[in-house]
Amino acid sequence: MSRQYEAVYIFDSTLEDAAIQDKIARHHALLHTTEEIKVEQWGRRQLAYKIGRRETGYYVLARFIADAKTLPEFERSLKLDDGVVRYLITLYEHELGAPPQTEEELAAARRREEEEEDED
Repeated sequence: MSRQYEAVYIFDSTLEDAAIQDKIARHHALLHTTEEIKVEQWGRRQLAYKIGRRETGYYVLARFIADAKTLPEFERSLKLDDGVVRYLITLYEHELGAPPQTEEELAAARRREEEEEDED
């Protein structure tokens, strides 16, 4: 069963941009997906805390649809890559923020607000 995932990678900031692009392409090839992989490159940024001797990293965000069976090999590849400082893979369910409310939920919220105003 294919699901949508989001992955954030932090690469060693001393790597050249071409080397990072090569690593991203090599890792994404392991997903065996026919869908487009959306990649956002956030660039070099300061880490929230030092990781070993590193104070900066090259951040990359990727969204992709993949079969769960391909993830163990993909994660193994990321773990073994010395250029990857950290990574996190999560299910991508929706954009950040509250999920959209239905008409019934909006109407119930309006009623609660009116009741609170009447009590004051």
